[in-house]
Amino acid sequence: MRNLTYYVGMTIDGFIAAPDGNADFFPVTEDVVAFIVGEYPDALPSHVRAQMGIDAENRNFDVGIQGRLTYEPALEIGVTSPFSHLRQYVVSESIAGSPDPAVEIVSGDPLAKVRELKAEDGRDIYLIGGARLAGTLLPEIDKLVIKLYPVVAGAGVPLFTAEFSPVHFDLADTRVLESGMVVLTYTRK
Repeated sequence: MRNLTYYVGMTIDGFIAAPDGNADFFPVTEDVVAFIVGEYPDALPSHVRAQMGIDAENRNFDVGIQGRLTYEPALEIGVTSPFSHLRQYVVSESIAGSPDPAVEIVSGDPLAKVRELKAEDGRDIYLIGGARLAGTLLPEIDKLVIKLYPVVAGAGVPLFTAEFSPVHFDLADTRVLESGMVVLTYTRK
């Protein structure tokens, strides 16, 4: 059975993006790039992998699910299949049809879709983002991998947008990079 993993970068004060959704303020240092390429190359968009010359096998994921707001920046630069190395799902009630045959639009219940995907054999499911979808899928999230950057944003998009409903996780691993980024891995209790 697959797990649903929310792998995401976050500021010290709990934001995954600026108020406008942009995340280019996170420091991209050599040690951070080495960590991502070495441990989570499958979490990089396909066009970024190509630019970096990464032809690594998927280590962690073979399915990715994201919300419409997370998908839109790729569309804005003409990339209709941003994770072509994964089976891709975009949760949206406003996108009528998929702009790419490799991307399936989920207009119904995303929890039902994730439960269906989790019942399949394969690697884990990558919850690409965003906050609202993560809040909706919180009952099914098995693992959190949070890249905690040494940045305070002050405002922005939170890690989760959800109703108050505490879910407990156990700290499974901590890794500190030279630049000060801390990778926190949590598993559901």
